[in-house]
Formats: sequence, structure tokens, C-alpha cells
Amino acid sequence: MEKTLEAPAEEPLHVHGPLGVAVGSVTRTFSGRRGEVTALAGMSLRAAPHEVLAVVGPSGCGKSTLLELICGLQRPDSGTVRADPAVLMPQRDLLLPWRSALDNAALAPRVQGLSREAARARARPLFARFGLAGFERARPDELSGGMRQRVAFLRTLLAGKPVLCLDEPFAALDALTRQEMQSWLAGALAAEPRTVVLVTHDVEEAVVLADRVVVMSPRPGRAVAELAVSASRPRRRTDPALLALREQAMAALEAA
Repeated sequence: MEKTLEAPAEEPLHVHGPLGVAVGSVTRTFSGRRGEVTALAGMSLRAAPHEVLAVVGPSGCGKSTLLELICGLQRPDSGTVRADPAVLMPQRDLLLPWRSALDNAALAPRVQGLSREAARARARPLFARFGLAGFERARPDELSGGMRQRVAFLRTLLAGKPVLCLDEPFAALDALTRQEMQSWLAGALAAEPRTVVLVTHDVEEAVVLADRVVVMSPRPGRAVAELAVSASRPRRRTDPALLALREQAMAALEAA
């Protein structure tokens, strides 16, 4: 059942069947010691079911706020946010150091009420599929950065939500590991399709992974450009079409 978050004066939309994500003219303002700060103003975007949508923009433009709105962790001051049930994967993996990799991945079904053994049984088959076989009992400090991110992604998948909001999931990794994880994520999403909203500072990452790329302005954030990525998968970073899209996205960022 999709959720609707909106300002009281807005009329709800009526949508039947899977929705994906629909953000309409959203404004979000925060009050603090330095007064009010408007993170988003008139922000709109759409992600169809099972579409991978990348959102790029400068630091502080409201990208993380956008993901929290989609996941229902915040409410808009005006405008509408409609989405199928969504789960957020933050930039840091947030693995519990005293739990094994298997128990970290199984945390979501445990929270949903499954017993430890039932939750482990749900998580265990995914370890082989996602390149973690043999590491079920490893503690987080025994895993590489890329493996920790895989465990965190499995935990996100096992929440069972049709919408995944990924907030700079590979930002803390070195360049080589980051490229490896981007290829891995593309394969993981092919195996476990979801509607994905991926926030990233990396324009190349956006065009390699996404079906469409939305470019945001500096704060207060709003969509200033949208690029369709039609290249077939798997994608080559040296593909002239991808390089051209990267340049278009960079030009839109510079002009915003």
C-alpha cells in the first residue's frame, strides 16, 4: 500500500497499482539557530516502478532530504510525495559490530518479527548470489569496505520494500572498489528488481547505473534537467553515448 505525504491543503492523487515514486512541487524548510533554511523549493520528479533514477546535485542541495521525504521520515511543507513503501540505505553501512554479517543482513526481518533462525534462513541464500558466500559468520571488522556495503545492501533488500532509496552508497570507497561495486549493484538490481532512487555526487556513476538522471540546482534544490539513459546494459564507461550524457549533466550542473 503506497503512502501519501502532503501539506494539508493539497488534494491527494488517486493512483491504482504500483506507483513507484512521484514527488510534486515539494518545498521543505528547516528552522534552526541561524533562522530558516529552505532545503527544497518546487522539487518534482518521477520514478516508474522498477526504474533506476539517479539524482545528482551539489552538496547541500537537499538530496538527502528528498530521500527522507520519499521514505516517510519527513513531511513536506507543501507539495506532495507519493511512493510505494520505501526503505533508506544511508551512506554509512551502519553494521552492528557485535553481530555477524548474516545477522546484520537479517536485521530487517528480525525487526519485522521473525525469529532469529527464520530471519537467517531468509538472508542466507542471498549471500552466495551476492558474492558473500563463506563470510556469513564474519564480523564487520573482518570485511572489506565493498563487502560491508554488500551486507548493508542485503539488509536493505530484506526489508522487503518495493522502493530503495540509496544515499551515496559508495562514497566512502576508494576509486577501484567503487567501480567494482557499481558493476555489482547493476547486477544485483537485475537479479532483484526494485524502484530505485540513487543520490550521488558522481555523474559517471549516475549514467552508468540509471535509466534516467535528474540534475538538481544548489539549495534550495529543484530539478533543473532530466536526461534519459538508453544505453544497453552492461555499460562501458568509455561508451561515447555515456560520455556525451556525462558532459550534458556536468553542463546542467554548472548552469544551475
